[in-house]
Amino acid sequence: MVTLSPQKRMASKMLKIGSSRVWMDPKSIDDISEAVTREDVRKLIKRNVIQKKTAKSNSRSRFRAAKAQRDKGRRKGQGSRKGTRNAREPRKDRWVKNVRSMRKAIREMRDSGKLSKKDYRKLYSQIKGGVFHNKSALITHLKDSGLLKGD
Repeated sequence: MVTLSPQKRMASKMLKIGSSRVWMDPKSIDDISEAVTREDVRKLIKRNVIQKKTAKSNSRSRFRAAKAQRDKGRRKGQGSRKGTRNAREPRKDRWVKNVRSMRKAIREMRDSGKLSKKDYRKLYSQIKGGVFHNKSALITHLKDSGLLKGD
């Protein structure tokens, strides 16, 4: 058996790939073994006696399927968690999300005329002060106190 490692090495340099990705035609081993110079190897590459193998990669289909499940709320049980609740979603992020939804709600009520500007300002400050735990608590307060017009 003839050693073709010099030709393989030259071909890998020319094709700009690793030597494990160089394919040599088993029928043309004699031609390949006679190729001594880079020019000879270049001619063999042109004749497709020496070719590039396609790069192998990991399939992402399983990852995508698992991600779709996680997006639906599955695969998030106790055994899958590494960080604390605060590490997974910081308190501040939770607070910001909550406050933004409440501010959006009172802004829409003010713009539609259900809430006066004065009440809007007061509620805005109360939201900032943490008076309401969430949007539903805010709406309950508005209904109980009769601040909503036309409802």
